[in-house]
Amino acid sequence: MSSSSLARILYRGLHVSARRNALTKMSMPAMSPTMTEGGISSWKKAEGEPFASGDVLLEIETDKAVIDVEAQEDGILAKIVVPDGSKGVSVGSTIAILAEEGDDLSGAADLAATASSDAPPAPKEEATPEAPKAPEPPKTEPSPSDADSRPEIPKGDRIFASPLAKKIALERGIPLAKVKGTGPNGRIIREDVEKYKPEASLAAASPSASTPAGPSADYVDIPLSNMRRTIAARLAESKVQAPHYYLTVDIQMDKVMKLREVFNKSLAEKGAKLSINDFVVKATAKALEDVPEANSAWLGEVIRQYKKADISVAVATPTGLITPIVKDAGSKGLATISAEAKELAKKARDGKLAPHEYQGGTFTISNLGMFDISHFTAIINPPQSCILAVGSTQPTLVPSAEDERGFKTVNIMKVTLSSDHRSVDGALGARWLTAFKGYLENPLTFML
Repeated sequence: MSSSSLARILYRGLHVSARRNALTKMSMPAMSPTMTEGGISSWKKAEGEPFASGDVLLEIETDKAVIDVEAQEDGILAKIVVPDGSKGVSVGSTIAILAEEGDDLSGAADLAATASSDAPPAPKEEATPEAPKAPEPPKTEPSPSDADSRPEIPKGDRIFASPLAKKIALERGIPLAKVKGTGPNGRIIREDVEKYKPEASLAAASPSASTPAGPSADYVDIPLSNMRRTIAARLAESKVQAPHYYLTVDIQMDKVMKLREVFNKSLAEKGAKLSINDFVVKATAKALEDVPEANSAWLGEVIRQYKKADISVAVATPTGLITPIVKDAGSKGLATISAEAKELAKKARDGKLAPHEYQGGTFTISNLGMFDISHFTAIINPPQSCILAVGSTQPTLVPSAEDERGFKTVNIMKVTLSSDHRSVDGALGARWLTAFKGYLENPLTFML
C-alpha cells in the first residue's frame, strides 16, 4: 500500500449519512511514524469544488519531501481551514471541512470556526506560571516593554500557541499577547515568536540595539524549513551521542574507469550511462556482504545487523540534504542501480519522494567528488553505524618498479569511513574498507 493511500485513509473519519449533518473534519495526517507536524504546501482543489476518488486534494510538506494526499472517495471541499503555505500544523488538527454531494454546506463555516478546539493548546500554562515573574524587575529598572507587555494578557483569556512557541517566548521574555499568530485559526507557532520585533519604544530606549535592526541591515534571516530543522536536530544528536572515528584509504580507480568506458559504449544505444558512484554503491553492498557486522544500527539495548544492503545515497536539494535508498543493492546489476539512483535523485530534488523511499537505509554514501573535493569526513546518519565519504578521482604519481622512470600516473580516489565505535570497532571498519577497496580495484569481481 502506497504512502498516499495510507494518508487518505487516515485523514477522514467515518462519514455520517444524515443529509444535513454529514460535514466532516479532515485532519492533518501523519505521513511517517515520527511525524508530529508538517506544512500545507498547496491545496489542489478550491473551496466548494467537487472531487473524485483518486484526485489530489493537497500537497503536504514533511521534514523530507512534499507528498500528495489523494481523495479516498468522491466529495466536496466545503471549507479550507488551514491555507496554503501554513507551517507547523500539528498532526491530527483540522485542516479542512469535507462534504458529500447533496449535503448542506451552510454549516461549513461554523464547523471550521470550532476546528481550533481539535488542537491541544494548554492555556493554563500560558500566563499563570510566568506572569508574576516578569513585572518584578521593572520596579528597579523601568522598561516600557516589560511594564506594558504582561498586563495586556487578561487573566482567563486563551492564547493559542504551540508548546515550542511558548517555550521560546518564555526564554526570550516575549509577551505572547503581542505576537500575531499565523498558524491555523491564528495559533502562534515557532516562526511567529522568532520573527517578533519589539515596539518602537524599545528601540528608542536602547539606541545600540536599534542600529543593526534597521531596514538597512546587512543580513537576511532565513526561516528554517521542516527539512533543515530535522537535519540540524539529527546531525547534532549524532555528533554528540555517537563516538565517531575515521578511516581513510586511497583506491586506484583505473580499472573501474576502463570498465565504465566499455559499459557506457554498449549502453549508449539505450540512452543509459554509468557513473563512478554506481560502482561505489555496488562495491559498498558487496563489501557489506563480506563484512556484515558493518551493515548494522545502534539501537541502545541491541545492535541490529541487517541481512540486505539498503544503501542510502546522499542527494543535495534546494531545501537540504536527503538520502533516498537503493534497496538490496547487492542483488542488482550496475545498470539497474544507475537507473534507480537517477530516478530517486530526480524525485528528491523535486520533493516527490515517498517516505518508504528515504526511510530505513542500512548504510549511507556521501559523494562530493563531482565538486572536485578530494577528501572530507561525513557525520553518521543515525541509527546507522557507518557512512562513507567519497572524494574525487585525481591523477597521482606513484612509485613503479616496472616503469623505467621509477614512477607512473594512476587515478586515485580517496574515501573516508566514519563509524560509530559503539557498534563497529576500528579493526572491523578496517576490514570493511579493505573489502571495499578490493572490489573497486578489481571490478570484474562484481560479476562473480
